[in-house]
Amino acid sequence: MNKYYFINKFDTNNIDKQDKQTVIIYRNYSEKKIDEKLILKIKRYCKKKSIRFYLSNNFKLAIKLNLDGVYIPAFNKSFKHLSYSYKTNFSIVGSAHNIIEIRLKEIQKVEKVFLSSLFKKNKNYLGINKFRIVSKLTKKKIVALGGISKLNRKKMTLLNLSNFAGISYFE
Repeated sequence: MNKYYFINKFDTNNIDKQDKQTVIIYRNYSEKKIDEKLILKIKRYCKKKSIRFYLSNNFKLAIKLNLDGVYIPAFNKSFKHLSYSYKTNFSIVGSAHNIIEIRLKEIQKVEKVFLSSLFKKNKNYLGINKFRIVSKLTKKKIVALGGISKLNRKKMTLLNLSNFAGISYFE
């Protein structure tokens, strides 16, 4: 079982609470300039804790810094990364909210699709039934995303899902 924890800032206290099945995904969209030193600092810290570390929405930098993988958000519709070469154990994951975006992620060659939103009632809300229907329309592994808490995590067994992603669950 993998758990994917999205972080916007480097906080060792939250990373220390995670186990080895947790993957840290750094996604700081608010900063205009990418702080490579900070990303390397997070990478070193995660490596020391035996936690995998992915970068969001910057394939080229993730390869350059020799990270464990990259996360391609739903709004990223680019195929540029398909021309890059990378190591065999480099993972590519991406998010989607509907079948059209799932097909796009399949073309982008992601290994796992983060399907949103399972529980969080936002504009992308699917709920358990729609989530189940949409997730059966792909052969890619599905990761639940959106509103997962310790209370509703047991409901994920109805969907035969063990992988999930979030922010508040981990903090």
